[in-house]
Amino acid sequence: MAVPFRRTSKTKKRMRRTHLKKSVNAMTSCPKCGETIMPHRACTKCGYYKGKEVIKGQEEKEEETK
Repeated sequence: MAVPFRRTSKTKKRMRRTHLKKSVNAMTSCPKCGETIMPHRACTKCGYYKGKEVIKGQEEKEEETK
């Protein structure tokens, strides 16, 4: 197997890797409460997904404890 003649410098290595970076995930807002959520996920604040309640939301839990 071939061996590199010279060591790759930090600059050359970093220039090669400039496109390898993480991107921010897409975010949408919940139509019911306005909370920022990831698309195609149930809202963790109100528990709604596509206009239907699928999980018990935080707001209802707080009301029950009072």
